[in-house]
Amino acid sequence: MSRLSEKPSENLTVGEVARVPAPLSPEFSLEQRRTLLRIAHQAIVSALERRPFPEATSFPPGLLDLRGVFTTLYSRSDLPGDPHRQLRGCVGYALPIAPLCRAVAETARAAAFEDSRFLPVTKEEAPKLEVSLSVLSRLFPIHPEAVEVGRHGLLISHGTRRGLLLPQVPVENGWDRETFLEQTCRKAGLPLDAWRKGAAIEAFTAEVFGDADVEEPC
Repeated sequence: MSRLSEKPSENLTVGEVARVPAPLSPEFSLEQRRTLLRIAHQAIVSALERRPFPEATSFPPGLLDLRGVFTTLYSRSDLPGDPHRQLRGCVGYALPIAPLCRAVAETARAAAFEDSRFLPVTKEEAPKLEVSLSVLSRLFPIHPEAVEVGRHGLLISHGTRRGLLLPQVPVENGWDRETFLEQTCRKAGLPLDAWRKGAAIEAFTAEVFGDADVEEPC
C-alpha cells in the first residue's frame, strides 16, 4: 500500500534516461538505523496508548531530510526458536513529502492500523512486531532495459493509475526484469504490457534495514 502525492515525470528516450548509481556504502550509520527503527516502534505503541508522538524537530538533524520511505511490519511466531514470520502491514511514501523521522512514524502507524489487508495491530501484538524500513532515493525515469533486479524499485503510472514495488520484491519472488515490469503494471491496475505501451516508468534505489540488522551481539 503506497501513498503517492505527486505526478511522476514522463518517460524519456534511451539517451535521456537518468542514471543514478547505487551508493557505495550505507547512507545511515548503525545508530541512525537504530533511531529510525525505534521511532517506528514508538509510533505504534504511542498510538495504542493514545499518546501524541514527538514533533520531528526533536530528532537528530541527519534524519530531518525529506525522504520517501516504506515501513513493513512482520509478526513473529509464538513458538520458541521458530524463525518464521508473517507480513503484518506495509505502507509508504514513494515521494519525499515529509522529514524522514516523521515519515517513518507516520508510515509505521499506517502500516499497523490502516493497511486494509489486515486487522489493526493490538496491544498484545505490538511487542512481537518486527520492523523493516526501506528508505528511498529520489525517483528517476528509466528505460526498461536499464532496470536491474535487486537494485531498482519501480513506479509505473498511466493517467491516474500508479503501482509501486520495492527492490526486494522481485528478488523474493524470483522474477526476471520483464516479470518485474509486468507485476508493477498489475499493481497499478494496468495491463501487464502497459510498460511497453506508453506508461511512465520510474525507478529508485532503497537502503533496506530492519530490527535484526541492528540487534546488539550477545
